[in-house]
This record gives sequence, C-alpha cells and structure tokens, in this order.
Amino acid sequence: MRKNGIIIAIDGPVGSGKSSTAKRVAERLGFLHLNTGAMYRAFALLVRRRDHGGHDPERLHQLISEAQIGFSDTGKILLDGVDVSREIQEPDIALLASELSTNPEVRAKLVEKQREIGKDGGVVLEGRDIGTVVFPDAELKIFLVADQLVRAERRMLEYDNLGTHIPLNELANQIAERDKRDRERAISPLVQAEDAVVVDTTNLTFEGQVKRVLELAQARLGITQDLALTTLAH
Repeated sequence: MRKNGIIIAIDGPVGSGKSSTAKRVAERLGFLHLNTGAMYRAFALLVRRRDHGGHDPERLHQLISEAQIGFSDTGKILLDGVDVSREIQEPDIALLASELSTNPEVRAKLVEKQREIGKDGGVVLEGRDIGTVVFPDAELKIFLVADQLVRAERRMLEYDNLGTHIPLNELANQIAERDKRDRERAISPLVQAEDAVVVDTTNLTFEGQVKRVLELAQARLGITQDLALTTLAH
C-alpha cells in the first residue's frame, strides 16, 4: 500500500462518465480527485489567451515550460493560481485541448505533473491514458465505455447547463472525431489496459456507475463498510 492509499485509474472516451464518477468516488473514499483532462484544457486556455493557434512547436514548448497548472484543495483546476474550472468547459477549448494533447512535449510535461501529484496514492485519476501510461502500476484500473449517442446526449446536457446549446448531431460528430483522434494518436492513445475492469455506463444511472466503481475499490482496499449506500444517501 502506498503512503496515502491506492491509486484508482479511470480511463475511457469522452462522455463515458469519467469526471462525475471519479469525483464522487473520490469524495466517498476521502481521496483526491485529479481530472487530467482539465489540465490539458487549462493549457489550451493559456494558449488561447496568448493568441497562439497551437501549431508552432517551439512556442508551445515555451508555453508548457512556463505554465503553472495545478489543483486547489477542493479539486478545482488552477491556472497561474486562479480557478478556471468554468472557462475550460467552453467547446472551443475542449477541441483545442484535444489537438494540443497530441504534442509530445505538452503531454510529457503534464504527465510529469500528474505523476508527482498522485505518486503517494489516495487519489482517483481520470483521463485517457492513466492506466496505460501515467500510472501503469495503479492498484485499480477501470475503463468506462458507453454508446456514442448516449455520450453525445450527456455532453449536450452539460453544455445546456452552462447556457450553451449545441445540436445533438453536431456533438455526435465531434465525439466521433475525438474518439478517432484519441485512439489513433501516436503518443498515449486511448486503449484499454490489459488489467482494467470494463464498466459499460450506457444503461447505468449515475448512482449505478458510482456504486460499481466503489464496489471494485472496496475490494482492493479491503473495506467492509458499504460506501455505495453512503453515496446513494447523498
């Protein structure tokens, strides 16, 4: 066992339920929640603020070297010490983040930060390469999947809640493009780790998917208290 407990790695494509599930599981276990995708989005926001299109490798190297990206005690993503959780939810930032994540130097720098934050355990990390690249020795690896249309519907609801409406067919096309890019990129592609447990969230409620992950975590931790029931009560 690591100093603070186990490392839980949750991977999967966009809209599969990684962020919301990882956050709730971390709360129930008293673990730190680390949204690695938010780190790439925060960097994309920095790039956008510097009026740079994101295609010049030399400029990107300079920016990622200077970038101050981290998390608050409550799990909020910080850029230069400022909470940018809402700003990074904009659709154009998500698309730019996906593009920037294929840059070797950007990826190496952020993976280094992720490993430093999570090395002592007691953390739930979610992304696309946590169980394969960032922490291949994680004690629990989970790969979330869901039907593409269901994922598009979930993403549309998220944007609607932020006051931004994007048609379902447009989001479905974006997700298909994102899936292709994530799976085919040369560096850290989205693949299921051999020892990961697959959880299909297509027909699961939010409480159902949290319950399933908590059950797996409890088995690794040897916890007898039913944390899933505690989750459903909140």
